[in-house]
Amino acid sequence: MTDTVIRVVVVDDQTLIRAGTRAILESAGDIDVVGEAADGAEAVAVCRDRRPDVVLMDLRMPRVDGVTATARLKKDPDPPYVLALTTFNDDQLMIDALTAGADGFLLKQLTPKDLISAVRAVHGGASVLNTELSKRILRRIAGRLTPPTAFPDAADRLDLLSDREREVLGHVGLGLNNAEIAERLYMSVSTVKTYVSRTLTKLHLDNRVQAALLANQLRLAPSAPPPDA
Repeated sequence: MTDTVIRVVVVDDQTLIRAGTRAILESAGDIDVVGEAADGAEAVAVCRDRRPDVVLMDLRMPRVDGVTATARLKKDPDPPYVLALTTFNDDQLMIDALTAGADGFLLKQLTPKDLISAVRAVHGGASVLNTELSKRILRRIAGRLTPPTAFPDAADRLDLLSDREREVLGHVGLGLNNAEIAERLYMSVSTVKTYVSRTLTKLHLDNRVQAALLANQLRLAPSAPPPDA
């Protein structure tokens, strides 16, 4: 635990879940729950008023859902980190949340300790993605589960990359991890890691899932079909 107090807003349409989440987080000592919301519209209003560091965002809610609320918040100046939480093991829902700008995705079946750790990690700038969920999402992205226009400026972003970075990005689009990419491209794992990190920075992407979305939109993945004429 550090001396920094992390300001959090909890968003969920169930009162008991909000109360339980608040109790768990505030037991950590370095986390202060500064607001709650029962739907996405309320979440946006509360966050703009309270200016939290981190938002725990339920995704399936009445009126305005969590994906829409996340997208709205991420358009604000100095937006909060958003951790998406849901009980629904739904690949497309996870992809939509991450595309909207969520900094992490967690299923609600996690321990109090893991929830606190996730809040601290995302506040520190890390993308919080369950390893197995992340791998499965990337595989599904490569199978064309995602919408084709997630990034309207995709072609412009591609101009920022070198040929080698494009090649690595294409393999990220296949859902491969760093070791698998290294084997295919005859590179060391550390070199691949450097390329991936540099590519995410250049493209202003938060995580590999967003990178895979972009790679498949641009048809960079080696097994992807050519662009439509």
